[in-house]
Amino acid sequence: MNRLWIRQIVAVARMEVGKNLFTFRALPIYLLAAAPLFVILLLLAFHSFSGEEMKDLATLSGTAMVYANLFQFILRFVIYGGCVWIFMNLFRGEILDRSLHYYFLAPIRRDVLAVGKFISGWLAATLLFVATTVVSLFMIYSAAGLSKSVSHLLAGPGLVQLTGYVGVTVLACLGYGAVFLVVGLYFKNPIVPALGIWVWELGNPYLPVLLKKISVIFYLQSLLPVAIDTGPFTVIAEPASAWLAVPGLLIFAVLTLGAASLRIRKMEIAYAD
Repeated sequence: MNRLWIRQIVAVARMEVGKNLFTFRALPIYLLAAAPLFVILLLLAFHSFSGEEMKDLATLSGTAMVYANLFQFILRFVIYGGCVWIFMNLFRGEILDRSLHYYFLAPIRRDVLAVGKFISGWLAATLLFVATTVVSLFMIYSAAGLSKSVSHLLAGPGLVQLTGYVGVTVLACLGYGAVFLVVGLYFKNPIVPALGIWVWELGNPYLPVLLKKISVIFYLQSLLPVAIDTGPFTVIAEPASAWLAVPGLLIFAVLTLGAASLRIRKMEIAYAD
């Protein structure tokens, strides 16, 4: 990759990050990102005004399990839905605004444009949902005592959990972002495949071992710092090691981005459609 392409990728990514975060179209992802914080506020309010101590939040180990279950909601609904919205709109948003032709008329390769837009979506999703993950983690640990929680998360064993959840969030934005960039380019109505993929990801614990591995969520779950009980009907599978899960998601993102680049090279603008 020559220096011109790198400069163009950086320029596109810098410009598109602002579009992804600071336009009216970004409102749904802010509402999604705020949903876990609202749930925790309700939980803490009940904890404060119930008059009885909630046993699950009375100890650091209990709080860790509560957050591990809450993070399933963040991963399967918040991050997933946010990536659907952000990455499907990277090109479809330009078509709706009737502005994509300006990029196509500019002296920039279309695959370079696709890479720049993907990086912008990944940065926007990562910034927003990492913030949600970190803030929600500190909020829920505050029930066990603020000073004790801060020392646990920043200087104690909780730091491993914090790092693990942030890392999974970053990889989730990468994996799901790559999927929905392609879906948004190849399907005229991307909502239907997005719902189908969501059902597949939700049903992953109950799939046969071989089918489990054809999903993003399987590798993300393998990296979580705290394991949870997924119920009696779960099909047990050996988790993927970090040495397999992390490179696997990175390679998957690169291959998927290659498919998106092939599509964008042949893409013709038809605003009327």
